[in-house]
Amino acid sequence: MFRGAFVAIVTPFKDGKVDEDSLRSLIDFQIEQGTHGIVPCGTTGESATLSFEEHERVVEITVEHVNGRVPVIAGTGSNNTAEAIRLTKHAKNVGADGVLMICPYYNKPTQEGLYRHFEKVAASVDIPIILYNIPGRTAVNMEPATIEKLSRIDNIVGVKEASGSIKQIMEIVAKCGDDFAVLSGEDYITYPLLSVGGKGVISVVSNIAPKDMADMCNFALQGNWDEARKLSYKLLPLCNILFCETNPVPVKAALGMMGKIPSDEVRLPLVSLSDSNRTKLQTVLKDYGLI
Repeated sequence: MFRGAFVAIVTPFKDGKVDEDSLRSLIDFQIEQGTHGIVPCGTTGESATLSFEEHERVVEITVEHVNGRVPVIAGTGSNNTAEAIRLTKHAKNVGADGVLMICPYYNKPTQEGLYRHFEKVAASVDIPIILYNIPGRTAVNMEPATIEKLSRIDNIVGVKEASGSIKQIMEIVAKCGDDFAVLSGEDYITYPLLSVGGKGVISVVSNIAPKDMADMCNFALQGNWDEARKLSYKLLPLCNILFCETNPVPVKAALGMMGKIPSDEVRLPLVSLSDSNRTKLQTVLKDYGLI
């Protein structure tokens, strides 16, 4: 189930509120373009600034509107284990196919603390769990040995790996085996990850170029490495420009330029894309043929 290109979908806002109609429109665009799954309420979905009620509503809308067309993996992570359990129970109750759980941020737990956090959630809610290791956001790196230990828990089925280290990715693949889905958490590293046994990506770039990212994963998973490599290099300028400022600021600006959302509004403490980077983004999108 957890193979290919999954979009870490943005949460559209309009006048300070979740723009539910635009969210539904983005979901349809993704599925029409061949995305393998939808991931609401991740970092790209600005989960950190959503209220519990908004978070749960976005997951509900996504599950309802996808209507079984592709898997939905709901972001349910928190640095508070009890809150993570609450959000994960809600995702299961509304019919999500799995959940994505970030390492607890700010607390800086030990490896044993990380293990117990995820173990507790897995024991509390019977739903497939994908771990999310992103040291740049959490200030802690979940080590391959810890991921291996967690992979032995039946409903922990994969990891979104965003350490940026191919060495670490290869260790995880080697330790956890082929049944454990190692997914890229960095768009630019997706092709190398696939080449060493990874299964796909949870992607920011898929918000604006879903077909190319999905096709790149399809080619790689079919063993057509030449075509996959061509698409990887085609996508590289998007991978670079969409992180010129903090995600999801650039990707929301891109979706606005493409006419996919009526407003590229983000919530404080994030602010709109700077004028200089907006000009650079516009150039890259034009060169790619997206606007």
